[in-house]
Amino acid sequence: MKDAQATRRRLLEAATAEFAAYGIAGARVDRISANAKVNKAQLYAYFGDKDGLFDAVFKQHAEAIVDTVPLDATDLPGYAVALYDACLTRPELARLATWARLERLPRGPLATGMDEQHARKLRAVSDAQRDGHVDPSFDPADVLALVGTMALTWSPASLFDAVTEDDPEADHARRRAALAEAVRRAFAPATGA
Repeated sequence: MKDAQATRRRLLEAATAEFAAYGIAGARVDRISANAKVNKAQLYAYFGDKDGLFDAVFKQHAEAIVDTVPLDATDLPGYAVALYDACLTRPELARLATWARLERLPRGPLATGMDEQHARKLRAVSDAQRDGHVDPSFDPADVLALVGTMALTWSPASLFDAVTEDDPEADHARRRAALAEAVRRAFAPATGA
């Protein structure tokens, strides 16, 4: 059992690198197997096919972000900054999401099988709106989408400037401060006149 878990882990690690670099269509099972030091038959036994392997890789990384960066809807700026940091340490997720969007799901929800996590986030935003922490004029789904997109501004999927962990800390601090302030201003409840 221990060997099977180690084999599966090596396959997921090798597949993460392959899919992040080449996408779903460009990924090669031969390279994944070779890099994982596993024969292709084992890959197919664990995941069925290349699409099944991609699904497992994407789910693993999406769940890791959800687990690493829990939503505190009363602190959307802090949540956005935590997402920024998570993308610095796990840039492959943004790449995998971009490939999934380009090659599989051009519209609609990107992460399938995470409906309950998404529903909890929507409830948390709705509760924060009701309690006066978040502007109630926004739909909770739009709040989540906008905060997530703002946090990914500098990710590997950026249209402007993709950054890495190796950038100077002063640059990261400046971006974090700008992100937190932009999110705060965008979603702060209106104050009475």
